[in-house]
This record gives sequence, C-alpha cells and structure tokens, in this order.
Amino acid sequence: MVAVWSPAYRLTYVCSSFKIQLLTDLYKEVYQHLARYVPKIYCLGPNLNPQSEDLLAQLLLQAPLEWYLCGEDPSTGLAKLEQNNQPSQLCGHVFRVGEPTYSCRECAADPTCVLCMQCFLGSVHKEHRYRMTTSGGGGFCDCGDTEAWKKGPYCQKHEPNISDSCQEDPLAHLSTDMIARCYNVFAIVLKYAVDMLTWDKEDELPPGLEPPDRGDTYYCMLFNDEVHTYEQVIYTLQKAVNCTQKEAVSFATTVDRDGRKSVRFGDFAFCEQAKSVIVRNTSRQSKPLRVQVMHSSVVAHQCFALKALHWLGHVIGYSDALRRILCQVGLERGPEGENSSLVDTLMLCDSKMWKGARNVYHQLFMSSLLMDLKYKKLFAIQFAKNYERLQSDYVKDDHDREFSVTDLSVQMFTVPSLARMLITEENLMTTIIRTFVDHLRHRDLQGRFQFERYTAQQAFKFRRVQSLIGDLKYVLISRPTEWSDQLREKFLEGLDTFLELFKCMQGMDPVVRQVGQHIEMEPEWEAAFTLQMKLTHIISMMQEWCATDERVLIEAYKKCLTALTHCHSGFTDGEQPITLSMCGHSVDTIRYCVSQEKVSIHLPVSRLLAGLHVLLSKMEVAYRFPEQLPLSELSPPMLIEHPLRCLVLCAQVHAGMWRRNGFSLVNQIYYYHNVKCRVEMFDKDLIMLQAGASMMDPNHFLMIVLSRFELYHIFSSADCRKSYNRENTNKDVVQQNNTLIEEMLHLIMMVVGERFEAGVGQVEGCDEIKREIIHQLCIRPMAHSELVKALPENENKETGMERVIDSVASFKKPGVTGRGLYELRPECAKQFNLYFHHYSRADQSKAEEAQRKLKRQNGEDMALPPPMLPPFSPLFASLVNILQCDVLLGMLGAVLQWAVEPSGGHWSESMLQRVLHLIGMGLLEEQQQLKNSSEDHDVSFNFTLKISRPGEAPSNTASVLALLENLQNAPHLEVHKDMIRWILKLTASTYTVTMVCDKDKAERKRKAEMARLRREKIMAQMSEMQRHFINENKELFQQTHTHPTTPTSSDAALVCVGPRRSRPREKRQVVTCILCQEEQEIRADSKAMVLAAFVQRSTVMSKNRKRPPHDPEHYDPLFMHPDLSFGTHTGSCGHIMHSHCWQRYFEAVQAKEQRRQQRLRVHTSYDVGNGEFLCPLCECLSNTVIPLPLTSRLLFPLSSCEQPGLGQWLKISGQQIKAMHSAHRKLQPVGEFLPTSPYSSTIKEMLTTFGTATYKVGLKVHPNEQDPRVPIMCWGSCAYTIQSIERLLVDEEKPLFGSLPCRQDDCLSSLARFGSACWTAASQPSVQGHYIRLVETSPCILDIDMLHLLVSVVLSYGSVHSQDSSGLSVDAVQLHFFHIITVAHMVQMLLTSGPGKEREHPTPGQCVSLPEVASGWHLWRCVKTGILPYLRGAALFFHHLNGVPTPPELHALCPGQWEVLCGYLSLPSNLLQLYHKSLSLSCCAFPRESNSLIDLPDDYSALINQASSFTCPKSGGDKSRAPTLCLVCGSMLCSQSYCCQTELDGEDVGACTAHTFACGAGVGIFLRVRESQVLFLSGKTKGCFYAPPYLDDYGETDQGLRRGNPLHLCRQRYRKIQKLWRQHSVTEEIGHAQEANQTLVGIDWQHL
Repeated sequence: MVAVWSPAYRLTYVCSSFKIQLLTDLYKEVYQHLARYVPKIYCLGPNLNPQSEDLLAQLLLQAPLEWYLCGEDPSTGLAKLEQNNQPSQLCGHVFRVGEPTYSCRECAADPTCVLCMQCFLGSVHKEHRYRMTTSGGGGFCDCGDTEAWKKGPYCQKHEPNISDSCQEDPLAHLSTDMIARCYNVFAIVLKYAVDMLTWDKEDELPPGLEPPDRGDTYYCMLFNDEVHTYEQVIYTLQKAVNCTQKEAVSFATTVDRDGRKSVRFGDFAFCEQAKSVIVRNTSRQSKPLRVQVMHSSVVAHQCFALKALHWLGHVIGYSDALRRILCQVGLERGPEGENSSLVDTLMLCDSKMWKGARNVYHQLFMSSLLMDLKYKKLFAIQFAKNYERLQSDYVKDDHDREFSVTDLSVQMFTVPSLARMLITEENLMTTIIRTFVDHLRHRDLQGRFQFERYTAQQAFKFRRVQSLIGDLKYVLISRPTEWSDQLREKFLEGLDTFLELFKCMQGMDPVVRQVGQHIEMEPEWEAAFTLQMKLTHIISMMQEWCATDERVLIEAYKKCLTALTHCHSGFTDGEQPITLSMCGHSVDTIRYCVSQEKVSIHLPVSRLLAGLHVLLSKMEVAYRFPEQLPLSELSPPMLIEHPLRCLVLCAQVHAGMWRRNGFSLVNQIYYYHNVKCRVEMFDKDLIMLQAGASMMDPNHFLMIVLSRFELYHIFSSADCRKSYNRENTNKDVVQQNNTLIEEMLHLIMMVVGERFEAGVGQVEGCDEIKREIIHQLCIRPMAHSELVKALPENENKETGMERVIDSVASFKKPGVTGRGLYELRPECAKQFNLYFHHYSRADQSKAEEAQRKLKRQNGEDMALPPPMLPPFSPLFASLVNILQCDVLLGMLGAVLQWAVEPSGGHWSESMLQRVLHLIGMGLLEEQQQLKNSSEDHDVSFNFTLKISRPGEAPSNTASVLALLENLQNAPHLEVHKDMIRWILKLTASTYTVTMVCDKDKAERKRKAEMARLRREKIMAQMSEMQRHFINENKELFQQTHTHPTTPTSSDAALVCVGPRRSRPREKRQVVTCILCQEEQEIRADSKAMVLAAFVQRSTVMSKNRKRPPHDPEHYDPLFMHPDLSFGTHTGSCGHIMHSHCWQRYFEAVQAKEQRRQQRLRVHTSYDVGNGEFLCPLCECLSNTVIPLPLTSRLLFPLSSCEQPGLGQWLKISGQQIKAMHSAHRKLQPVGEFLPTSPYSSTIKEMLTTFGTATYKVGLKVHPNEQDPRVPIMCWGSCAYTIQSIERLLVDEEKPLFGSLPCRQDDCLSSLARFGSACWTAASQPSVQGHYIRLVETSPCILDIDMLHLLVSVVLSYGSVHSQDSSGLSVDAVQLHFFHIITVAHMVQMLLTSGPGKEREHPTPGQCVSLPEVASGWHLWRCVKTGILPYLRGAALFFHHLNGVPTPPELHALCPGQWEVLCGYLSLPSNLLQLYHKSLSLSCCAFPRESNSLIDLPDDYSALINQASSFTCPKSGGDKSRAPTLCLVCGSMLCSQSYCCQTELDGEDVGACTAHTFACGAGVGIFLRVRESQVLFLSGKTKGCFYAPPYLDDYGETDQGLRRGNPLHLCRQRYRKIQKLWRQHSVTEEIGHAQEANQTLVGIDWQHL
C-alpha cells in the first residue's frame, strides 16, 4: 500500500467547460467549492425536489471529483478501471428487506451463513437440506467465503479461476499518480462526510464550510424514536404545524423510514414555536420527541454528506484497488492517536446519528471494509477495542439493533479465524462477558442478581443487554480444531469471567413456601428465566469447547469445582448436622426441609460441573489422567445437595404443597422441565445426582433422598410395613405424602435408568435423539413440526432428527387438509419406557393409554415392562447397586405390604406401579449382567436372591417375591396383574408359575369366546326385528323406493318448457320451522315460510375487472353486459323458518346488539346495522330471507288448448304492448280488471323483504321498496346465481342435475319462483314497463348477456299474463322467447368470433359479413361448444321454475347428453333447424371460460423474490413491509401501512381493503407473502386468515416462515381455495372463522 502522500494539489472547477486544473491546496479548495455550491443546491425551501437536487449535485459536485480522480472523462476512466478489475470471489450482495436467503443445514458453518437466490440456484446446496428465510435487510451473501461453508463455498458464478489462484495486489494495475489522486479525494470526501454526520451544532458549520451569504432560514427537524407511536406523532404534528392528517401521516412515515424529517421551514422564531409545541405535547407520559431547529445550510451539508457516502460506495464498486485505498483512508489513525481514525469516529458517534445516516455508512462499511479480508481483520480489531463503549451506547440508545453499528458483530465474530484471533489478541470473550455483567448491577446481599424490583427502564435495558449474549454465541459457534497455548490461556480466562457471572446466578430468585395465606404479589421470575434461556446454548458451547482439548477440560473442571465450593460456603443457612439410620446403615447429613427453608431453581454452577463431569467420562480423561483430577477431594453429599433440593421442590409442587405461592412458581417448574431449558437445568440436575450417587454408598444416598423428600420418618420406623401410623393425620397430608413417595420412586428410576447421555451410558449421540423421538411417537403420530418442537435444538437450530427419523418412524402423507404424520415403527415399541424422564404427567397418561390400546389390538399381554437398557460407563457403573441395596428393598417391601393390606387411602396404585417397574428394572439388569458376564467373573448383582429373602428376626417380614405372589390374586389390583405376572415369570425357575399364567390365558380366551357368541346372538335378533318392521310397513318402503324413478307418463320424454311441458311432480310439501319446531304445509294463502339467505355483490365471473363502477342512483340494470363485470349472487344454508319467527329472532338480535354496543364497542362477525344475522341453527352468515318456493301450478298452470305459432304470437304480443302503452299513458289498468294477488299478506311482506335486500346489496344503495329497479335486481340475481352454479358444476366435472346439495337446490327453486311472483309485490305498471323495454328496446346485441335476458323476459311476463284475455298460455310464450333468445345468442357468437380476437362492434345499420368455414362438422362442433353453457343454465332455470323432473341421463356424466338436453328444452338436436333458417357460422368466441385464481409458482421462494423487489407505490421507492398478492387478479399491494391507506366512503382503509372493492366487489383473497398466509376479506370489518396452499416436504404449512423448510405449491389445496371463491363461500368461511375464534373479531381488518 502506498504511504501517506503529500503532493500539493489544487482544484478549480469551471462549470461551462468541465476543466479540472491541479491547484496547490486541494483540501481548502474542495471545502470552498462545497461551501459555495451545497447550500445553493440543497434545502432551498419547505418542499424538497430530489430529482433536480441530484442532477445539480452530479453536475456541480460529483463530476469534478470524478474528473480529478480519473484524470480524464469519468465515463472512460471508470470503464477502464472496471475492465482491469479482477472481480472478487466474495459475492457480497447486500440483502434487501424481505429478500429470500438460503442456508444449507448440512454445509453451513453456522446458521448465519446464507446465500442469495442467484448464488443458491447455482450452488450444490440446492440438492441438500436447506433452510429458507426472509432477510430483515442489511446482511450480505456469504458465497465465496471458504470459512462459511464446510463444502461447496462457491456457486458457478463465483467459482475461482485456476489461473488466478495466486491473487496479485489489485493496486498493481494503478499508476502511482492515480493512487495518490484517489487517496486525496477519498481522504477529503470521507473526512467531510464524517465531520458533517457527527456534527452536533445546529446553527454553525465546521471551519472552511461557512456559506458566503447566510440567510435566516431554518428547519424544524423531527427525529425518530422507538418510544412514541405513529398515532402520537400524527396527533402532535397536526397541532404543532397545522397540517392535515394526510400530511401528518406522510411526515410520520418518512420520520420512521429515514430517521428524521423537517416539519416546518421558515425563520428561527417560526420553527422554534413548532418545536416547543411538539416537546410540550409529547413529554407528558415519556421523554419528549427529539426536535432540533437547524440552519438550512447545516441540513444542506448533511444531505450532501449522505450523498457523498453513496458516491464513495458507488465508485469503489468499479475496482478492488479503489476499495483498498478507501479502507486505508478510513482506518488510518488521526492526529489524536488511538481510536481516532475516521471509521472509529463514525462507530463511536453511531448512537448520536439518525437512522438514515446510520444505514448509509453501515452500507459503506459492508461494501468496503467487510469485503476485503485484510481490512476486515483490521476493522474487527478496532471493533473489539471499542466493543465496551459501543455496547454501552447501544444500551442507552432506543433504536432497534438492526440500526446500530453493533449489529455488524455478526459479520466478524462468526468468522472462525477472526473469532480466535480476537479471543487471543483482544481478549474478546472476557470483554463481552464482563461488559454483560457490568450492565446487570442489581444484586442482593450475597451478590446474586436481583430482578424483583425492576423498573420499566431497567427492564428495557435488560432486553438490550441480552444482545451481548448473542455476540458471545457468535464467537463460540465454531469449535477450535487446534489449540495454541495463548488460546487456552484466554479461553480459561474467559471461563473464569463466565463463572463469575454464574456465581451471581447461583441461587438467585429463591422461594420460601407460603403457609397460611396466599402470596400477596406474584414475584418477578421471567427475567431470570430469560437469562437462563439465552445462556443455554452458551453453556452447551462452552462444554463443547472444553471437550476438544483434554488440558482445557481438566482446568475447566477444577475451576468449576472451586466456584461451586465457594458458592456452598455462602449457603449455610444455619443447617444442623444429624445422623440417619435405616436397615442397618447410618449416614451423617444436615437437617434441611425444602418445605420450610429458602430454595432456588437456578443452579448454573452445579449444572456446568455436571456437564464437565460427563465429559470426563466421555473423553475418558477420568481413566487416563486420574492424578490430575481432584476426584478424591469431591464431597458427593455437597454435589447432590442443591440439585436434590430443586427436584424435591418440583415433587412438592406436584403434590400441591406450594399452592399458596401462586402461578410464578408453577411457571418456573414448567420451564425447568420445558424443552427450551431442560438440557441445562433438569437434565443436568439428574446427571449431578447420578455423579454423586456413583461415588456414594447407595444406602447412604437413598437415606439422604428420603430425608430431603421428608419421607424418612415413614420408611425408617420399625413397623413401617404395617400401614404407617396416619390415622391422626388429615387427608391432605396423606395425599401429599403419597404423591411424594411416587415422585421419589420415579426419581430413583431416573437415577438408575437414564443412561442415554453419552458419557453416562455406553451409547452414541444419535441414540439419545432416537429415544426422544420414539417416546414422542408413543403418545400419538406426530407432524414434523410437532416433533421438532418437542426436541431440544442446538446452537445451529438443529435437532439432529433427520439423521435418525427414518430408522424409527414411517411418514404418512397428508390429504387436502391436515398434515403429514410420522408413525412409530412397530419394532420400536419395545423400547417404550412408561417412566421416560421427559414425559409430563399428561404425556405419560396419554402414552400409557395409547400403548395399552395397541397391545389390546395386537392381542398381546397388557403389561408395560421396562425396556432393556445400555450398560453404564465405568465412571457411573456403581449406580446399578442402588437397585439391590437394603434401603430400596425395604422401601419396595413396605409399599407391597401396604398394597396387600390396603387401608383407607394410605397407598396408591401409581405407587405400586412404580415399585413393580423398579423390580422389573432390577430383574432385567441382572439378566443382562448374567448374559454379558464371562465364566471367570462372578456377577455381583444378585437381585433375585435378595427379593426372595425374607426379613431377619425379630420382624421376619415376608420377602418381596412372596408379597408379589400374594398380590397376584388380589381382586383390587386387576389392572396390575399382567405386570406382576411378567415379573414372576421372569423370576420363576419352576413350571408352576407358567402353568398359572397358561391357565389364566385359557380362562381369558374362554370369556372372549362367550362374549363373541353373545354379540352374534344380539345382532341376529336385531336384523330379524328389522325384517319384521319392513314387512309390516311394506307400502311405505315401496313408495319411498319407487317414487324417484316413476316418470310423468309411461312413454313421454321429459320436457321442461313449452306447451308439451311434462306434468310437474309436486306433492303436498310440509316443512318444519327450525325456531318453533312447528310443521306447516306450503300454500299461497298460508303463513310464509322463509330460507335464511345471503346476497352479495360478486366479480367471480367478471371478464372485465377494469370497468369503472356504475353510479348507483342512476344506473339502469335491465340489460346485463356479457362481460359480467359485476353481478349479485344469492346463496342459502337451506334452513327454514316461519317469517314471523324469523322477524322475532332478528329483532332479538338487534336488541342484543344495541345493548352490547353500549358495553363494548367492537365488531362482531356480522353487522346487524346492515341487516346481517347468523342462521339460528348452523350460524351461517345471512343478510335476508327468501320465501320458500310456491308451487309451479299456481304460477303457470298447464295449458290444454292449441297454441299459436311464432307469427301469430308476435302479432298478439304487438297488440298487448300497444294496449299497455296506451293504458300507461292514461294511467289506467290494462284490460277490464285488476288482478288480485293470490298470496297471503305475510308472503307478500317477505317478497318485499327479499326484493329490497337484493336491490340494496346489488346496487350499494339505501333500501327503497318502491324503486322500480327492485324486480330487475332480483331477476339479475337469479340469472347470475344460475350461471355461477353451472360454471362450478363444469369446473368440478359434476353432472348438471343430482349433484347439487339440497341447500343450493332449494335456493335456486326459491329464486326462480320468487322472480316470477315478485311482480305481485311491486308496482304492476313498472314491471310491465320493464317487460316492454326488454321486448322493444334494442341495445347492441353484443352488449346483452342472453341468459340474463331470458330470465328477465320469462319472469316479467307474469305481470302481463295476469291481465291477458287472449288465451295465450305461459308455456307457449316461454318457448317462443326461449327460441328467439337462443337464436340471438347464436348470432352473438358469430359477431364476436373471428381469427383469434373479438371483432369491432358494428355500427347501427352496418352489414356484417360472416367468413366462410372450411368444414360443416367443425362449424357444428364450435356452435355446440359455444352455446352449451347457455343451454345448461336455461335447463337449470326452467327445471326450478316449472318443477319438471329431470331426465336420468343428466344425472351422470355420460355420452349422448346433448340430445337429452335439447329434448328437455324443446329444442331440435340440430339448432340450425330452428325456424328452418340455415346460418353460415365461423369459430366461436363463446363459451366464456371459467375464471380461476392466478397461477402461482411451484417454489415459494420465487414469490418471496418477487415481493422483495416490490416497492411501495407511495413511499418513493421504499420497500413494502407487508407485500400482499391478490390471488384474483395478481396485483401486488403494500398492505398494513399508513403510506398506502386510501379513503373509501369517508373512512381510511388499507390497500387490501380498498382493492377488494375495486377487484372483488368487497370480497378479496390475498396471499401475505412474507408470512406465507392467505387472507380472506369481506367488506371493511370482516376477515380471517386461512391456511396457505404452500406445504413443505413434511406436508405442513409454515405460516410466518418460522421453520424455514422449502415450500412447494400443493395444487389440491389451491383448488380448495379456488372452489371457496367460485362458490361465493369466502364470506361464509370468514363468518365461521370469527365465530370459532373471537380474537379475529378484534383485528382492524380495514387497515390491512
């Protein structure tokens, strides 16, 4: 690197000619130039203009620097630099917020090593098990970093070239002159930028930058903090600067994004006044918002300083040589000596800068210092030197860590070589721990941490201090393979500091049992557990580091033992020595009662020692270097004392002795056993007990255990085998003692039986994880995510499950719902241990039930014996002697004796079950030792001998075996007999026991056979009774079976429209009201019966989503456009009520809602003000009721006389229309009489109710039953609903008839018949007017949807027919209309057809010529395909209107349906024969294709990538925080943000809500890309989340992308979402979700 150059240069700049001359004092000239021009370019008024500012800055400020730098035209010079540059092998791509990142679970050195999408796709890792997450922004891609990857460090793009393996110095390509120029420019620009960004004076500038002319212009600058909310800032700004809410929202958004924003521009007094208002308004509850009144020239220079840093980052991108020069400039020491470089200055002033400035210089550091390995090391050293001060600044600051320079620690500390270097040279490990301990100053008198009286400020500080633990984790995350003496020394020094931290934690938050009254205030316990959880991985990593070097392990063990001894000396608590005697053994211990003294659950020093003790065994250090270890100095009672107290505390809490201590203790016990903490808490306590017990006489160990459990008095008395004297004690104490005995027996089982930790037992590391998985799957089959949650994670967030899962479980794939499940392989069931140490009580009982059920199904013995266990390691081998020691055998005998002679609750079955389990463990241990022993060695384990030996005189108690044989036949122990039998079978050497077992089995078999015969006899009796009933009621069954297949007449084909219409099969219809349970026949003159219905606007079938919405007040909906841009859909749940019952129910709902609103103002899942309610039976969302279908005979009686042909009918129709015209002009009724309505008043009322609801919802207007558009909207809803159902049937490949659910069938019948009756409730002249317009008015034929026209004409004709005396039958009219509209539809198909696109609309009077077609067959096929949806819709309409049965051929998908459909509709099979006109046709644009949701990519990361490049449309290129994809139209939206809120009906709503009204008529389906979550919205106040269609390889969704498994599209699940949308069931789904989960109701959906 070139030394510091000092040739004098001067710079002048002539704007017109871009000439650069070298001048003597470059520094001074540059500053003068900046002083002159920067204030003229930047900050000239209240509204900044970034485009013109950037352009002028480029011309006047950056261009001269670039000219000087290159010595020629920058475009040429920089291009040359780029051409000569050797690209770095490091990718260095800086991640945007929300961009996908990939980490290989198999090859990454740690989870922080990630790849960008491009590098990942070109790497070997895409074939491995990888994790996919979204970046929070700020990190960079590690491709090319060999220390980050165990293998495959390069992608194809960054693969190093063999030729340039010896990397030459990048500066070699530059001339000395160029290097000097670069150095000077970089030094001046960086110094300028650092000075300005760290400048703290508001009214003056650094020397040399004073402006020539200084005006009185100031900015009131508002700075961001993380204390005040958006709402507080918006409210304050509105008051302070008199702006609108929209402007205040814009200010608040910019302040949050950039860290500061000027909110007022003017003279000093004007800005100072705004500042005082802001400070006054925000200082009431917390510290005020930071506001500064800054001179405009200061702000201008700060703006350019940011621009200058951007420019430096841009320029060094051209060449690695320039990057090196900038790094040299930045790290060069200043005149003040140490820590005075420009980089140091920026770091140390980090917390004083605003967010935008921090982001810019962090980015520069990442693209310069961190991309050059040499300077990365130098920067890491400076970072470590300043570490303590940087962390202190961060703790005092309130910005999130991602905006702090301390966040860069991850980029350096995770590099193994750098981490080792910083530990040895800068003592980093000690520095981090000491800094951490210094910040936690609250201690008690013994020096332990005290979190009890934490203020909010201290709690905030504690949360921030935890980031230091993260840094320590980074430093330790990769274990050293080679140790130097210096590394050993510094690591052990760090361990000393770590033990100092542990001493402050040992015994913290002690608890004392509350007796008498309940604790008044719940103590603070969460802080201590948070600390424990954060340190869990650190403790494990410390042990792993120790395990890699024997010398370090021995020293660490000694240090930890010294620390523990020191802690014990401070824990005396006045404990008195006592002697315990039992079964001929005695031991000295201390008097201590957990239920009376202080006890703490936090014992990190003891637990670390336990971990190191296991490592001595695992690494075989204890056997190879025993002389170096202080094992002989160990005091086993001291080792076990505190862990034993902790386990006794848990037992007493389970026994209900600590109830008065409240929930804080219950929560502590929960976390002590929880998977997040147990590895370094519960598991280590157990290991410490095992370590202590292995060095003690087992009798002594058990007596101390009995003493601490406070059960010694029960088992030590001479007559303990008699039911111990508890007559005088109360039931609670008896119950507590029973539970304590159970817990103590369980503890003994765990001490002897838990051998799956490598070092305790002779096992491999994967055996432990296998056992965990087996025991989880013994409870029930589990999904992958459930198993992962149940297993402890290591520091790399891995459980190790994938290595072993296939050997113990088989995977069952999921269906359309649910998740993939792992099921235990049958051969692994024999490893089940009922008393597995990680089972909670609930888990244990579920596992027991599941395993017994499995054994019952397999016809096996119901016993659940203990499994075979691996042998202990030599250091722990003596633990098996606990099973055969006198004290334990005495305890077992006592419990068995109590079971033989049970007396009122003095023992429990659980106690006996544990005793049997222990005996089983002893027998299996003996069996295993006999099997493994060689002939020379005598087996010292004689369990069978000891359990068969009776007690000595004088008591002469029965042996354990004898007691078991007594219990075998005890009637009260039926459930344990199999287990007792299994034990006796194992011990017996004679046949007698076997014979007894066989006899019992034979007895059981005989009983089972008798039960089977009895069941068969009962079934035979039942089927005989069934036959008898059918014979007696033969007529009833015949009617039932024959009814559907009987045709209307023996030979006639079924026809649904026209004079030859088949007779409807309508019998008397009797229905039951779901509210009053009364039955009623449906008749025109009876009370109305109604169906709950839901009417909604819909765009599901829209072919034009860009059509602007109509003006509801003036829109004429008579003719529907074929693009179906908006429609009105009606659905029903099919539940029937009396109209008056429904009215009463709805009034009650309204009254309840009014009362509820007065109490709590939150939304419900339905809006009563909008007429919504839940169906009383199924709670389906409804907003109106629809009268039940009236009989078709009443509407359209069958005609018998001859009907006129088309010509005659047209004449009659013309006369009718003329008569109606003249009558309407004279305001007289048509004909001689006014028709009387055939319906009762309640039916008429319900006709009006439904009509008004459809009108209100469909047009989005206020209800008005007099509006003439009411019937039109009802006809339109009928047609639209029929069209959507017809499309749904096609899409699901279902037949036209017979496949619809009853509720849709009833809804269609009601709609069709309501439409034909609605004229009776409306103004007859207006309905007749609609009919006239439908028949006479002729809009362009291309602008009419023909099914809507058919439905409207047929249904409006009722009003004309009611006054018709011409003798025309309705059937004939229906048929003529149908035929004419069918022909019109064929013409419409012609006009819209053409070579690939729609034709232009013809002008009136223009003749359209139809192109010739090549083949008649092709023509006919196109016609059939195009017209089929229309004909199917017409068939559905006429079937439900006229009630004619459907042909059986249309009930299945079979060939020949065209002919049947045409016959059913009175059409010729060849439609070209209609009216004997032959038309020349060409290829059809019809049928309309069904709409579907957008196509999604198979790989979810493609979506994340798309979303990460999406910028908020309103925030000037800012990345959207919650990009959300509309699944209906594919638009990407910026959801859940203030920036994109818009006003809708006078209310601010989020982007998604606004989009639903433009795209989906108020209903929307969205995919929240960053959360992998589907969002359903309906209206402004209703919404719910729905499972996404993306699944991982284990068949599970990953909402929130927490697990990071690769996600792929599941097409079946996406089809399910699509089906909900096509069925118009999204609103219904939301209603059900909100009823099921009340928390959804409280979400402000309108802001999404």
